Amino acid sequence: MATGKITNTISECISQIQSDSDVETKEKALQTLVSITKASPQNRNLVLQNNEFIPIILTLLKSPSRTLEKLSLSILFNLSLNPNLKTTLADMATIQHLNNIILSCGSLESSRLAASLICSLVMLDKNKAVFGVADTIQALLKAVSGSKGHVTHHLLSSLAELAQFHGNCTLAVRADAVNVLLRIVEAKDCEDLSRTALVVLGLLARFDEGLKAIITTPCIVSRMVDVLKGRCVLSNEGATEILIRVFDESEECLKEAMGLPDLMFVLAEVSVRGSTKAREKASLLLKKLEASDSDVEDNLVFLKW
Repeated sequence: MATGKITNTISECISQIQSDSDVETKEKALQTLVSITKASPQNRNLVLQNNEFIPIILTLLKSPSRTLEKLSLSILFNLSLNPNLKTTLADMATIQHLNNIILSCGSLESSRLAASLICSLVMLDKNKAVFGVADTIQALLKAVSGSKGHVTHHLLSSLAELAQFHGNCTLAVRADAVNVLLRIVEAKDCEDLSRTALVVLGLLARFDEGLKAIITTPCIVSRMVDVLKGRCVLSNEGATEILIRVFDESEECLKEAMGLPDLMFVLAEVSVRGSTKAREKASLLLKKLEASDSDVEDNLVFLKW
């Protein structure tokens, strides 16, 4: 379809959405825009050349019609695939609407689309801080704590993107992210969710606030060992990564580990049967524990002498 014809079609669709036409007419206009914005980056740029588009779409996000809401979110997600449009789309009004959608008790499909849109927008680093200021971290954690079914994975993926920014890590820790994520890890009803929650915990552990919160969590070492006893290869990668950071920072946690009778066996098994990353990390943990055990024995010999 020629550019001129696409531009005319876009204008017609926007006029129909703005008019007092019935819901069905607006749905058809939005479905056309979904197809247009899905087709190519050039089409997405053409849509946003209309300055009225974003305000119109935001109005539809508050529509009592779930179909209009979902179609509007689909269009916004398609637009967000263009790197040059991510900043424009990440304005405070849009973010607040997305926060409200993921916190609502409405359509799970709308929540999924909103979470996917957030994840897409925060892939642009400069947007990470904007979403943090807009309380999206808190909204995501609250939504994750509730029963969101298949949407939880999309919520966690958004958290994983946001947690790469230090300021967002601080906000997440203050919002009790460590305990929220550990509950998901220990639920054991979905290995994929457990893996993603461990990824977010690992990102939090890169910064002092996150690492301190993890270290001070009761029985954190034994809880990560329980993860290693499971059969999820990717979860093992996350658990070993967290244990490495914890042991490097805390003598108390290292002592706790030395008191676990099956830890060496569990790590030895992961070092043989795990993924490449998990094997490397498990081997490193075994060396740390062996070195610590050797230091303890040397101290005992010195005291006897």
